[in-house]
Amino acid sequence: MSGNSDKAAGVANEAIGKAKQGIGSAIGSDRLKSEGAAQELKGDAQKATGGVKNAVKDAVDKMAGALKKPL
Repeated sequence: MSGNSDKAAGVANEAIGKAKQGIGSAIGSDRLKSEGAAQELKGDAQKATGGVKNAVKDAVDKMAGALKKPL
């Protein structure tokens, strides 16, 4: 996955996780609340991974551009 697709998947997992937690609270399901919390954490991690991937790609692109310039 690219950094942007990781971030998008992270946002989706966060939203689904929050929804599961809300539904779990509404119906009194500790299992659903726990699943939602875990999915929300997964989304946070995916977003962070996407940010790191994008930062590394930007640094590599910048370095490659600098190496192509004549001295």
